[in-house]
Amino acid sequence: MLLRPLIAVLVASIALLAAAPAIKLRVHTPRGESTVDVPLDRYVAAVVAGEAGMLRSEAARQALAVAARTYAVRLRGRHSSEGFDFCDTTHCQRADLDAVTPAIEATAAATAGDLLWFEGSPAFTPYSRDCGGRTEDAAELWPDLAAPYLRSQADPYCLRAGSRPWQWSADPAKLLAALTHSGLRAPHAIDRVEIVQRTASGRARTLLLGGAGESVRIAAGSFHAAVGRELGWNTVQSERYEVHGLVFQGSGSGHGVGLCQRGADQMGAEGRSYRDILAFYYPGTAAGATARGIAWQRLGGDSMALFTTQPDRDGAVLALAERLLAAVARRTQWPVPAGIEIRVYPTVDAFRNSTGEPGWVAAHTDGRRIHLQPAAVLRARDALDRVLRHELIHVLMEAQSAPNLPVWFREGLAEYLDPLNRAAGAAAFPADSALRQTADAAEARRAYADALAAVTRLVERHGEATVLGWVEKRGQTPFSRDVTNASPNHPPANSK
Repeated sequence: MLLRPLIAVLVASIALLAAAPAIKLRVHTPRGESTVDVPLDRYVAAVVAGEAGMLRSEAARQALAVAARTYAVRLRGRHSSEGFDFCDTTHCQRADLDAVTPAIEATAAATAGDLLWFEGSPAFTPYSRDCGGRTEDAAELWPDLAAPYLRSQADPYCLRAGSRPWQWSADPAKLLAALTHSGLRAPHAIDRVEIVQRTASGRARTLLLGGAGESVRIAAGSFHAAVGRELGWNTVQSERYEVHGLVFQGSGSGHGVGLCQRGADQMGAEGRSYRDILAFYYPGTAAGATARGIAWQRLGGDSMALFTTQPDRDGAVLALAERLLAAVARRTQWPVPAGIEIRVYPTVDAFRNSTGEPGWVAAHTDGRRIHLQPAAVLRARDALDRVLRHELIHVLMEAQSAPNLPVWFREGLAEYLDPLNRAAGAAAFPADSALRQTADAAEARRAYADALAAVTRLVERHGEATVLGWVEKRGQTPFSRDVTNASPNHPPANSK
């Protein structure tokens, strides 16, 4: 389990889905704004109710539910500085609690627990109403959220569904007022708008506003947002348009990134499942209740293998583990088993969702496989050496330990063999349940301190060599009565 001094400092970055608390949702009512606590799947149902009005296919609604749930888990706390997680508008996801029906609840329930994963972390899952036949690259709107599964691609399903063209003629005075009200610079009078730069998908990126002898460049996204807020979102419905003077002619609705609802609905009508839909619009992601899609790369050492997603960064972890393993083997005289494996996770939430451990647990060892939080996270807390040593001790110990060796002895001995640890507990024999549990960091801290103190007392009484000998299956020395009488005979727990 986690080394005792680290329990208080390792904190999770994303809550486990299974234990996710309610979403704090800011809702608008006739009596004003209020914040309500909504269970995650109730929130997902409210988003389906608010966002999926055009969808007729159940598969498309289910795909939207997964996208909405993943969005909520990934971006939870978007409005944390204001005291809530999400608003109920399209700024986050339009959520309509009053419009949730039993059928919509069934849609959310059919995908309960499912998220979209990429390299072990929840994906960024935006969606729009109508991509107009080609999705947009996320990097065009959100450079910091660019992802390989959100690149522009042709959408034949949207075209087969009959993406509808639109047209809007701007009133010069109202257009100028809308831009000014949003704090955007514009000519004193506007008589034309020109597209001077497009994205790779063909959408407008940069506009030139002309009039009264002036020309002003403006980002098409800023123009769209200002016009939509002030004059209505049924004016400039997307950035996929041509413009002649002040007449806009275009197709599509929304930013076009990720899932296209019109295309998803067509996929469902053609018999595709919600997983097929998600795979098309977020290629390279994997749907499931636990972390998926980690692209492991193997690095081989003399006595173990290390799996990582960033071999250039984590190669040093393998060399460190080799040194620590050799030092432990020299001190204990325990043989090194074959097949030791270390997996360094790319993010804390990937580690949590793969192992089921809380964030204050730095590593999880199962047999000869060590699951490790990101090396950079452990280095930042000056904990990498200690965590690796502790887990490698467990690998060697569990490869040969007697079946009736109590959990407190295993954990206490692993703590004792860390040269930086000093006993400070009451030399009591802690309950195995206190060491196994992962709900209470303070209880775990006390249990590990007691286990360390108890083993230290045994070493003082019997000598280190004797105490180490109690571990071996094949050793002829009987276990000390101090150990066998201390706790019931339990199977060993996985090291965490």
